[in-house]
Amino acid sequence: MGGTEVGAEYSEKNIRTLSDVEHIRMRPGMYIGRLGDGTLPEDGIYVLLKETIDNSIDEFRMKAGRRIEVTIDGDRRVGVRDYGRGIPQGKLVEAVSRLNTGGKYDSKAFKKSVGMNGVGIKAVNFLSSRFEVRSFRDGQMRCLVFEKGALKEDRTEDAPAEKTGTYISFEPDESLFRGYAYREEIVETMLRNYTYLNSGLTITFNGQKIVSRNGLEDLLRDTMTTETLYPIVHLKGEDIEIAFTHTNQYGEEYHSFVNGQSTTQGGTHQSAFKEHIARTIKEHFNRYEPADIRHGMVAAIAINVEEPIFESQTKIKLGSLTMSPGGEGINKFVSDFVKREVDNYLYKHPATAEAIETKIKESERERKAIAGVTKLARERAKKADMHNRKLRDCRIHYSDVKNPLKEESSIFITEGDSASGSITKSRDVNTQAVFSLRGKPLNSFGLTRRVVYENEEFNLLQAALDIEEGLDGLRYNKVIIATDADVDGMHIRLLAITFFLQFFPELIKKGHVYVLQTPLFRVRNRRAKIKDKKVIATEDAKLAERGEQAKDFITRYCYSEEERQEAIRALAPDAEITRFKGLGEISPEEFSGFIGADIRLEQVTLHKTDQVEKLLSFYMGRNTPERQRFIIENLVVEEDVIEEEV
Repeated sequence: MGGTEVGAEYSEKNIRTLSDVEHIRMRPGMYIGRLGDGTLPEDGIYVLLKETIDNSIDEFRMKAGRRIEVTIDGDRRVGVRDYGRGIPQGKLVEAVSRLNTGGKYDSKAFKKSVGMNGVGIKAVNFLSSRFEVRSFRDGQMRCLVFEKGALKEDRTEDAPAEKTGTYISFEPDESLFRGYAYREEIVETMLRNYTYLNSGLTITFNGQKIVSRNGLEDLLRDTMTTETLYPIVHLKGEDIEIAFTHTNQYGEEYHSFVNGQSTTQGGTHQSAFKEHIARTIKEHFNRYEPADIRHGMVAAIAINVEEPIFESQTKIKLGSLTMSPGGEGINKFVSDFVKREVDNYLYKHPATAEAIETKIKESERERKAIAGVTKLARERAKKADMHNRKLRDCRIHYSDVKNPLKEESSIFITEGDSASGSITKSRDVNTQAVFSLRGKPLNSFGLTRRVVYENEEFNLLQAALDIEEGLDGLRYNKVIIATDADVDGMHIRLLAITFFLQFFPELIKKGHVYVLQTPLFRVRNRRAKIKDKKVIATEDAKLAERGEQAKDFITRYCYSEEERQEAIRALAPDAEITRFKGLGEISPEEFSGFIGADIRLEQVTLHKTDQVEKLLSFYMGRNTPERQRFIIENLVVEEDVIEEEV
């Protein structure tokens, strides 16, 4: 049952002291969160890139260099060049390889910086197979080259023609980040966020120029997937910038930043903004409820803080309570700015104030119209024995702020008892929950919020996720739709995604919704059925006598026809092929391999160019003849050449 073996030796030789390099390479999660392969925005290779760029951003914010050049060569090798002051060359080794060493402990050299812990660039160095840094200062260039944190080269040469600044190149270590590759769209989104928050900064990414002239106003305009009900309100002050508008989408949507860095999980500044934007508008009209005021709101806030405190090394949630050590509280700072500037704006722009009030009244009418249904639905959700009927919960949740594993929390949305049973038996009970749908969910397109409470499946799912009041209470970082890889499974998947798009679009925009990729085929050696290791060893010996190489693996799971053909070539003539028709057919023992460390997830994304309303109207609306004609004209019939047992 785990634990330490009784009587195991424990002495002085068991006590170890790790070097900085050893500790970071042994426990990378403490410094960069998850490892990953680059499929998801929170994967470690993007944290390495962010830590590198953060230093260049800090130079820009100290008015040293207005341009940053980022290159990614072959999806692997990263280069970042800034034109700031350059790292002091006499301390270059210490700056990139010794923990708790850096210039940002000195607030005179770096004011309102985000990289305050003296850890980030060292983690990049130690977690890279090759790391190179060049500092250009005073007509000289000093260059260091490291391999897995070990210094291999140190040279200094004249560079009178080079502008000052720093160049860093690194290649994440594939022994840690297995099979990784940078995704261009993820990198571009990260870089655009930097430019929104740093007016006057130009970033080039593989030769493409990225720049923003209107800050947070550009951010909202570039990311919104629905039309605004009035022009974006954009207000700036010293150390604070906000932008907001309303749309007809359900829920609320917020973007928040500290010292030019995206805080995807919000924090004290975002909470203060949500509270005081609602309070200010309520006091302006002298009526209305905060929930009605914020319904449909899309907003962004950015503040600059001295010596910010974050809840983790990845700096995605602000924990600071004050604008500077011993200084003004963040809540009061945000409150004073919002109350003064937003109230003034509404008086000066009556057309905008009128549009806001019209939207609030619509939200109020809808809320009151379903008030009775909502109350009953909440009571049903509380009374329902969800842990036995619908939800098999996990122990660690995304809302567990201080738990280091909260990022790993996920919930699988399945259909049918057999599929949910297989996942339940093979899941990690600490971080993986299972919610079982009963049949196909309702097509919610075009319906009002009332259906969320009247439909038992939607009501209990909303309660399980705890998102009725927004994402602040979200219990799982990943909401994973797990359905069969057939027509019915695809239909259920589309219905579930339609529900989220219709009523909780921010869940998708914030990157929380995924589709589980499950194997279509199992290809294995016939000898996989042999349990006796001695028999297998004998067979391997016979192969060796004939000069044939024993196969290194027995079973391979394939997610596409191409992977199946590759597996057959690798195993032939020993191949035995099984076609999985549904999740319920996959044993719990096999399932554990698909939802563990090697889980394959496809993130559901939402962009401005997706034309969500048009797509949903066409595919999920009531235009049946038009859709039928489209299906018939684009139908591709493939001959099934798969045999169950070859």
